[in-house]
Amino acid sequence: MENFDWTSFTKKIAIKADLATIYNAWTKSGELEKWFLKEADFFNAADETIDKNSNASQGNGYEWLWYLYDDNMKGTLKSVNGKDQLQFTFEGKCLVDVNLSEFNGYTIVELKQHNIPTDDSSKKFIRLGCSNGWHFYLCNLKSVYEGGLDLRNKDADLNPMINN
Repeated sequence: MENFDWTSFTKKIAIKADLATIYNAWTKSGELEKWFLKEADFFNAADETIDKNSNASQGNGYEWLWYLYDDNMKGTLKSVNGKDQLQFTFEGKCLVDVNLSEFNGYTIVELKQHNIPTDDSSKKFIRLGCSNGWHFYLCNLKSVYEGGLDLRNKDADLNPMINN
């Protein structure tokens, strides 16, 4: 484990959907709620909620809530190019980069979470926990946009499961 990178990880998935659709899946609150979150809100500089069908932009804040978890997450979109790239804060000072590209009729989603602290709690809950979480949610992104099936567990009587 001495060569294991505790500070970052990268996940990639190919989705049979056009790039604009997948970009919107990351930058519109209403789309994030289809595959990732129970509630997603973006806020402008005046702290006003952005319409759920509008794309968020650089500098917007966010507040996200997952099914079966009481804790919300707040952060900021650090960079958004309106086409195929975004970066946001996540789990405190961590950064998540999402880069989209096209290949043979697929949109390739490459997600990198980095700047992960190396204390034991961060290793366990952020590095290992988020890696597992992103693995599931990227598969759910594919499922929702390729076939419409949301794989998330929303039943509190079935907690914990790999799909929440």
